[in-house]
Amino acid sequence: MRHAIREKACTYADFTAQTLSGLVGIPSFSGEEEAVCDHIRKVLTGLGLPEVRRDAFGNIIARVGHGARVLAFDAHVDTVKTGDRNQWSRDPFSGETAGGRLHGRGAADQKGGAAAMITAARILHELSYTGDFSVYFIFTVLEEDCEGLCWTHLLTEERLRPDFVVFTEPTSLQVTRGQRGRMEMDVTFRGVSAHGSAPERGDSAVSKAARAVLALEDLHRRLPAHPFLGKGSLVVTEFSSSAPSLCAVPDGARLHIDRRLTWGETRDSALAEIAACVGGAGPVTVPVTEWRTYTGLQRRQEQYFPAWMIEADHPLVAAAVETARDVTGAEPAVDKWVFSTNGVVTCGTHGIPAIGYGPGHEVQAHAPDEWTPLDHLVPAAAFYASLPLNL
Repeated sequence: MRHAIREKACTYADFTAQTLSGLVGIPSFSGEEEAVCDHIRKVLTGLGLPEVRRDAFGNIIARVGHGARVLAFDAHVDTVKTGDRNQWSRDPFSGETAGGRLHGRGAADQKGGAAAMITAARILHELSYTGDFSVYFIFTVLEEDCEGLCWTHLLTEERLRPDFVVFTEPTSLQVTRGQRGRMEMDVTFRGVSAHGSAPERGDSAVSKAARAVLALEDLHRRLPAHPFLGKGSLVVTEFSSSAPSLCAVPDGARLHIDRRLTWGETRDSALAEIAACVGGAGPVTVPVTEWRTYTGLQRRQEQYFPAWMIEADHPLVAAAVETARDVTGAEPAVDKWVFSTNGVVTCGTHGIPAIGYGPGHEVQAHAPDEWTPLDHLVPAAAFYASLPLNL
């Protein structure tokens, strides 16, 4: 069956590329994924898959096989916006192929993984897969705005709990087994206003915040490193202030911090570090944001997403390495993602083993002139269809 899978993946090379081009051609910013989800559902149904549905969150869920164990493949189908269109040499939604690349917003992050998943579902269905796994192909939404929230819904409301999860974010056809976590924090500062002509009469909140920024930069340099996941980090991403007028000493200021968490760092430990670093400021808080899906579902999420990883000798990693070797003929590297994924919930919160394997390069994520290599699509599709046989 493995040979038949590889043959079909090659046979369907044009189908996979055309599928990806069609997906890229449908804008699907976070919270605006209805059209691309409708398209995916139509394609999967047209392939004859017997079980294709949409959940209340807006995710598209397809299943092949009825094994007792559950293997889930995840591709988020939302994208970030295009940014400055002058930095694009092509229409971001052209889905154009040129020079061995398919171009457009989401080509790498991460509609390439979604297109390869569609082909893998087609292959397993046509080969009448009856293995040990129920294989789920899940096309998730709202990941760019709030990674993992879609999986909170799948786990708690759909009651779908896989034994293993594969995230098809771009990995350059290498295997990933973890990522740093992240959290956002707000720090507020209070001052006393006075007329700008006599600043000594007041107490500038901006000056307090500015000193805190320098202290935070020093804290960043001192953050611990993990031998696999790497170093924790922080950066101030927003600095705002308030005053009675532009001729007055500011009586308020706020810093927004992006904090990346390495293994062993937690929400509480990070909050305590920041509080100690900016002693005398107001409270250090983690913002809670409300999100609305395209189906109208509203959910709240604290902006804390834990780090996750599985061990290098985990059976899922071993199966992924074997499968990657089979479909490419080369030994894959086993590494980590720099960015954050839906794995913060499945593995980070719920402890479900997960790996990553996807077409495209991580550096293309959110970049202008985004592209993915066409020659990544066939091995990716073959990997997704073959992995259930190797587990």
